[in-house]
Amino acid sequence: DAALNPGNSGGALVDSRGRLVGVNTALAGMGLGLAVPVNSTTLEIVGTLIRDGRVRRAYLGVVGGGRPLSPRRATELGQPTGVGVIEVAAGSPAEKAGLRPTDTIVALDGTRIEDAGDLQRLMGSDAIGRTVTLRVLRGEGVIEVAVVPVELS
Repeated sequence: DAALNPGNSGGALVDSRGRLVGVNTALAGMGLGLAVPVNSTTLEIVGTLIRDGRVRRAYLGVVGGGRPLSPRRATELGQPTGVGVIEVAAGSPAEKAGLRPTDTIVALDGTRIEDAGDLQRLMGSDAIGRTVTLRVLRGEGVIEVAVVPVELS
């Protein structure tokens, strides 16, 4: 717990042992400050920015969020949720691959997808232009959809 005042943005956020745990970014209101954590993701992003000057992300073209699976599917797949596709962007890789609203994405290249954050984490620069395989629940069936993400612009 520490006070954050105007002008503190960019300052170090340290724990009681003096270890850097974050970087102060904004004062959100009286008694509420925001910080970016220093973790493996942050370190990867900073390294990429230093090396390349930008961070490249892959784009599928779906809008979605966590969707609970039926008890039978959850037991069968060993996961409680997937990403329910709400919208597929026109002309996107997802549309070209045949994804549809109402599909539920449960895996990408064999890695479980339980929420939108899981899917986002797998859409790094290494996925750009590379065919990835989505495991998708559609109706009562399970299908595999090959899609080639493009670079997010």
